[in-house]
Amino acid sequence: MPPKSLSNLSQTAGANQSSFIPGVSEGDFLQVPDRTTAELVLRCVIPSLYLLIISVGLLGNIVLVKIFITNSAMRSVPNIFISNLAAGDVLLLLTCVPVDASRYFFDEWMFGKVGCKLIPVIQLTSVGVSVFTLTALSADRYRAIVNPMDIQTSGAVLWTCVKAVAIWVISVLLAVPEAVFSEVAHIGSLENGSFTACIPYPQTDELHPKIHSVLIFLVYFLIPLTIISIYYYHIAKTLIKSAHNLPGEYNEHTKKQMETRKRLAKIVLVFVGCFVFCWFPNHVLYMYRSFNYNEIDPSLGHMIVTLVARVLSFCNSCVNPFALYLLSESFRRHFNSQLCCGRTSYPERSTSYVLSSSAVRMTSLKSNVKNVVTNSVSLNGHSMKQEMAL
Repeated sequence: MPPKSLSNLSQTAGANQSSFIPGVSEGDFLQVPDRTTAELVLRCVIPSLYLLIISVGLLGNIVLVKIFITNSAMRSVPNIFISNLAAGDVLLLLTCVPVDASRYFFDEWMFGKVGCKLIPVIQLTSVGVSVFTLTALSADRYRAIVNPMDIQTSGAVLWTCVKAVAIWVISVLLAVPEAVFSEVAHIGSLENGSFTACIPYPQTDELHPKIHSVLIFLVYFLIPLTIISIYYYHIAKTLIKSAHNLPGEYNEHTKKQMETRKRLAKIVLVFVGCFVFCWFPNHVLYMYRSFNYNEIDPSLGHMIVTLVARVLSFCNSCVNPFALYLLSESFRRHFNSQLCCGRTSYPERSTSYVLSSSAVRMTSLKSNVKNVVTNSVSLNGHSMKQEMAL
C-alpha cells in the first residue's frame, strides 16, 4: 500500500535502508508546503532514475565481462581484476538497487526477515569486492612498473583468478555480521501508527551505529584508499625518475613500454577516483547520522542530500565500463563490435594494442642497456605469451 503522506514516505525512505544508512527516529520528517509535487518527485522521478542506473549498468558490465571471456587475448591480469569489478557491480544492480527503489512505493519492508538478513550482506559484499579489487589492481600496477623483475609470467593468469576468488570470499566473510545484527523493526509514525523497516542494528543501542559506521568507513574506504595512495606515490615517483634515465639508443622502445604502463596505471587511477567520488558522500552521511542518531535533520535539504548520496553510490556500478570505453582503444573496438552483434570483427592481436609479456614484465624502467637489448630480441621473436594491453 503506497504511503499516505510525504512525512511517512520520508520516514520509510530513511528507515528501509541497507547498512550504509541507519534507521530514523520519529522526528525525521520533511516539512514541505507542496506535498503533492514532492511526492511526485519521490515516487516517480527517483525510481525512474534507479531504473536507468540498472539498465545502463547491466549493459556496460555484462558486455565488459563477455568481451573478456570470449576473447582469449583479453585475458590478462588487469582485465581479470576488472571483470571481477564488473561481476560485483552486476550483483549490486540486480539486488540492492531494486530494493532501494521499492522504498518510494511501500510503507512496509516487503522482503521479510530473510531479505533483511541477506540484502545488506549482498550490498556490503559488492562494495568489498569493488574496493579490494581496486587495491589489488593498484598493487599489480605497482609491481609492473616499480618491480617488474619480480613478476613471473608462468601461471600469472591462474594466480590472478585465485586472488579474485579470495577477494569474494573475504568480502562475504566481512559482510556476515550484517546478517547477524540486521533486523526487521517497527518504526513509530506520527500519522499512521507504525510501520516495519529493516535496520542494521538494534534501535536501543546508540553505541552500535557509531561503531558500525566508523568500521565501515575504515575497512571499506579509508584503509584501502591509503594503501592505494602509497602504491601510486611509488608509481609516480618511479615514472618521473625513469623519464630522466632512459638509454639514448633505445629510447623509442623504452618509451613505448613506459607509455603502456602509464596508460594502464591511468585507467586504474580513474576507477579509484570514480569509487571515491561516488562513495565518499554516502560514508560521510552515514557517519553523520550514526553520531546524531536522535537528532536527524527533518528538512527537505537533508532528504535531497540523502537521495543524491544514494544515487551516487549506485552510479559507481555503472561508470567503470564507460571509463574503460573512453580510455582504452582495444576495449572500445570490442565493445562496438558487441553492440553491432559481432558484424564487425577486429584482430585480437594487433601491433597497436598488443604488447609482449616479456617486454612488459622483464624490463624495468630503470634497467641498463643490456636488459633493453635482451628484451628487444624477445619482443621481435615473440618468444613468450602475449598480453593484451587495455
